[in-house]
Amino acid sequence: MPHPVPTNHSGPIRSITPTIDIYIKLAQYPTLAHDIRVRMREELFSRGIIDQEAFSAEVKAKALESQRREGLYDPFGQEQAHIWQKRKDRIRDFQTDAYFGNNLSIALLESIIVDVLNNQPGHTDSIELTFNPEVAPWELLFRQGELYESLPPHQQEHVKHHLQEIKVVLIKGMISDQLRFIAVAKNVLSIADLRRIYRRRIGGGKIGGKAAGMILAWKILQQKPTDGGPDISEFVEIPDSYFLGSEVIYDFRLMNNLESYMNQKYRPLEEIRQEHPKIEAEHLAGRFPEHIMDSLRYVLAQFGDDPIIVRSSSLLEDNFGFSFAGKYSSYFCPNQGTREENLRDLLDAIRRVYASTINPDAILYRQHHGLIDYDERMAVLLQRVRGKRYGRYFLPTIAGVGFSRNPFRWHPKIKREDGFLRVVWGMGTRAVDRVDNDYPRMISLSHPQLRPEATPAAQRQYAQWSVDLVDLEKNEFVTLPIDQVLGLDYPELRYIASQDKGDYLQRILSVGGLHEDDRFVLTFDALVRDRKFVTLMRTALERLEKGYKTPVDMEFTVEIMPGRPYPDFKLHLLQCRPLSQRKNEDLVQIPTDVPEKRILFTSRGLIPNGRAEQVRYIIFVNPELYREIPEVNTKLELGRAIGRLNKLLEEESFILIGPGRWGSTNLELGVRVSYADIYNTKVLIELGVAQDGKPPELSYGTHFFQDLVESGIYSLPIPLHLEGASFNWRFFRLAPNSLDKLLPEDKALAPYLKIIDIPQVTNGYRLNVLMDGTTNDEAIGFLVKSTHHDLVVAKEQSKMGYPFTM
Repeated sequence: MPHPVPTNHSGPIRSITPTIDIYIKLAQYPTLAHDIRVRMREELFSRGIIDQEAFSAEVKAKALESQRREGLYDPFGQEQAHIWQKRKDRIRDFQTDAYFGNNLSIALLESIIVDVLNNQPGHTDSIELTFNPEVAPWELLFRQGELYESLPPHQQEHVKHHLQEIKVVLIKGMISDQLRFIAVAKNVLSIADLRRIYRRRIGGGKIGGKAAGMILAWKILQQKPTDGGPDISEFVEIPDSYFLGSEVIYDFRLMNNLESYMNQKYRPLEEIRQEHPKIEAEHLAGRFPEHIMDSLRYVLAQFGDDPIIVRSSSLLEDNFGFSFAGKYSSYFCPNQGTREENLRDLLDAIRRVYASTINPDAILYRQHHGLIDYDERMAVLLQRVRGKRYGRYFLPTIAGVGFSRNPFRWHPKIKREDGFLRVVWGMGTRAVDRVDNDYPRMISLSHPQLRPEATPAAQRQYAQWSVDLVDLEKNEFVTLPIDQVLGLDYPELRYIASQDKGDYLQRILSVGGLHEDDRFVLTFDALVRDRKFVTLMRTALERLEKGYKTPVDMEFTVEIMPGRPYPDFKLHLLQCRPLSQRKNEDLVQIPTDVPEKRILFTSRGLIPNGRAEQVRYIIFVNPELYREIPEVNTKLELGRAIGRLNKLLEEESFILIGPGRWGSTNLELGVRVSYADIYNTKVLIELGVAQDGKPPELSYGTHFFQDLVESGIYSLPIPLHLEGASFNWRFFRLAPNSLDKLLPEDKALAPYLKIIDIPQVTNGYRLNVLMDGTTNDEAIGFLVKSTHHDLVVAKEQSKMGYPFTM
């Protein structure tokens, strides 16, 4: 019978603690200990010390005994499968050490260790690929790839297929397994780039879509131009970054008993909404593995006291076709406290990003786009915030979002293919989110000085009046009025502001002529007049679109660097993703022979391109009556009721018409809805009344707009103060309201919320909305004969005296 414990026997003196000696020795080989113990068991089995079946039975018996010792009396019901497996693995190791230590020599163990060490993948100078990259250790792939990249060009030609294979394996394992991403990345990322990512990755898994897009975009813009265009490579950078791998969220949830929430995505949406605050609170109470904590302490040491942004970077995010814009959270960490406080804030930010993977809007987005069954693993991107210190504040001079294609033209001269920017002073949050009564500067890169606003009064009203920044003294991310922050001593004042002279806005040519009581408006006029800036941004967007082989958008900051006689600009890429495009956008021709009584509305100006035909319902919030609603609760309930109608009419065709800015958090500006409340509508119409020469700001460029595009929803403004825009008020005022029939529990909202069942009201007509955003920038909504079965129903109901006959 073999001896798992020491026994007296003759022969050379043995250690009285052989099992402990082996355990201590193998602890010196943390990654190879598993392979060494496999070899140790092979020796035990082959020498007949114990057979494999008996060994396995003994391990199981001791595992059950250990459960009882730890107070588990229903071992299969009280312990999860992965914990049971871990228990058996540890006992298997203990038994291996005990049997080997008490029956075989330490010299044999030493020879096994040497043999395992010698069988590790080693450095090779051979240019032949003698192993399968798909199953090879990554270190071997890096070494072989570095060997290939060090070869002279004529030799590289013979191995480039091997090099591409190695890069593809590393990209799939570490960055993304999306084929369209890989097709671009394998041609621009080097082995050195991949090694750099590997060294900055914390934990296992991939670095996620947002991090991948940022790195890929940067590498595309580092390529030397072959078309004779400007070389912008030295003027493009990415922030100092680290990557929390996508497997860490599994360890976190397992460690904190949160894995049961992974099935949350299959629950009813209302239940998800109710439970999310509790889920977020449980995430915020979670602990991290100690080795992850050590790595994060190292990251904080590298960043010093610079502010940090913690960004979501899920495996589905910034996908080709699905951007997830704004669905997952990002958080600023001012990073001005003690080491312990900074670590606490960083961990809280990561916890909140993890909790956002099961927030209701993200789950609904995935359901709506057929992505619900994908395993949504969340990586996290940790970035040093790009900006400068200004007094007690920290902020970038220029931040924003850029698009390689401009789907809206506010002037016929504008070329869509030259791109479009939304820029702000301070953090870029105000450029990508719809914020209250505050506007970024919209720049068409084909004609950057051509503004949507025609008058100085409009430019003043529709300017940026608040700034997002880090208050270093308070150690907080804050929003402040611009006049509270911006002073004459701001180094880039003349690039971002104009002097407010009342009747006109004057460019600042020299700061020396300004006075403390002067008023400023953020116009960015000097910036858009600078050819270097415009060329840099236009070239970057053009090359990214060419590299991605599809239109793109990018988030960025721009640093203004002193130079003589003119300054230079440095573009810091924060992220880049394929731009959501509507499919099958053929040329739309607006009919000129529609009888006036059939026209419900027309529009001109910022028009998308597309059509919505045979629409049955119009959900209408009257702007005139909306402004008169005295109670905030009623305005909030309007948004909720629209969400209920959105669900109720999901099998029908309907459009939404309402005041000003859909989705605004400021209830004075428009109805507060989210993507979850409107995703079934065909067209979202923003009815604008004249306000100092400019319609309410469009959603374009915001995360809200990206949701609309990806869902095939058209965002159509009707600026009633402009020539060519009209609205058939008589029809909308007199049409009967079907709200009490469709949603009787909300009939109290009938004075403000009207549901128009068009076939019933018009004796068998439906609505066509045609939008020509390519040629003439005009749109029309008009009644056409219904092609549906509701024609007969409408004829019967028309006898009830509805006032509209076509």
